[in-house]
Amino acid sequence: QVQLVESGGGLVQAGGSLRLSCAASGRTFNSYSMGWFRQAPGKEREFVSHITWSGGRLYYADSVKGRFTISRDNAKNTVYLQMNSLKPEDTAVYYCAARMGGSYFSTYDYSYWGQGTQVTVSS
Repeated sequence: QVQLVESGGGLVQAGGSLRLSCAASGRTFNSYSMGWFRQAPGKEREFVSHITWSGGRLYYADSVKGRFTISRDNAKNTVYLQMNSLKPEDTAVYYCAARMGGSYFSTYDYSYWGQGTQVTVSS
């Protein structure tokens, strides 16, 4: 069982930065690979980024590549999403999620989800 709590969201102007954190409970955190997803109003939840359990492999959606960076600290049971050069289209609720297998970009393959944190980017 893994419980996830996101933080770090907020209101920022276009071009600004935010750093999201996702704190996990449970002693098996480093057994899970972790993902970030986002959901804008009226849209489906979409993949943003993924990091393997060791941190050795990183994946990004094309829309955030070069602007967002995912990382994790297994000693702190935390995964991060550094978001730079934010755009109004990045506005969404951001969720972290944990998975042990399956497709890294599919919501169906993630077993645990946080409650989400709102990111709003003004133009």
